[in-house]
Amino acid sequence: MTGSAAPSSFRLAYVPGVTPAKWVRIWNERFPDVPLTLHAATAAEAPELLRDGGADAGFVRLPVDREFFSAIPLYTEATVVVVPKDHVISAVDEVTMEDLADEVVFHPLDDVLGWERPPGRPGFERPATTADAVELVAANVGLLVVPQSLARLHHRKDLTYRTLADAPQSSVALSWPQEATTDLVEDFIGVVRGRTVNSTRGRTTSQAPAAEEQPRRKRPESGGGAARGRSGSGGGRRGTQGGAKGAKGGGAHRGGKPRRRS
Repeated sequence: MTGSAAPSSFRLAYVPGVTPAKWVRIWNERFPDVPLTLHAATAAEAPELLRDGGADAGFVRLPVDREFFSAIPLYTEATVVVVPKDHVISAVDEVTMEDLADEVVFHPLDDVLGWERPPGRPGFERPATTADAVELVAANVGLLVVPQSLARLHHRKDLTYRTLADAPQSSVALSWPQEATTDLVEDFIGVVRGRTVNSTRGRTTSQAPAAEEQPRRKRPESGGGAARGRSGSGGGRRGTQGGAKGAKGGGAHRGGKPRRRS
């Protein structure tokens, strides 16, 4: 259903690794009368937050339940392996999963890559979170494979990361419950898709563009062409009669008053 009454704010969920600042800034400029509130959620929590009505829309990681949610895929991230700065992998730009065969690779419980088992040898435990796994990598007891945005989110001076060429990848999408496609959701879709304030697609609170200026009427052409264009009109006939009288009077075309006959 499409909501008619505008709520006091637009509630936006987002998962770790997503930076919504650009879209929030555009929203605040375009809809200053509708505050946007952010709700941070884990990748597992975000769909449930939307399902329970705790947010109007959210940046989530795919897949989602497409029978319940609408989703607009936005981008797919590169996958990287996080290693200590002095690790041999740091000497190259890119590795493959085969290169990790002899390495301990941690598999946190909040993993978002969706694989049953990462490459390499399993760790002594599954860390509860990606942040916990990063701490173990910093302790030099194993490596971690994550989307690039999560490697940046958990950046440490003693760690670095390299692209893992043949690993699964994670995609980010804007999602919302299908049955809750409100006017404000449509507005935010427009913001994310880069529509302008005057776009004909979606609702907008901006002022309507000024009416187009009416075309000016053409002025009649001057000169002999205009006279020829009026030759069939009443004005043309009067001109003909005047010409005949002028022929009789002979001097009718001369300037000044006619002479009085004596």
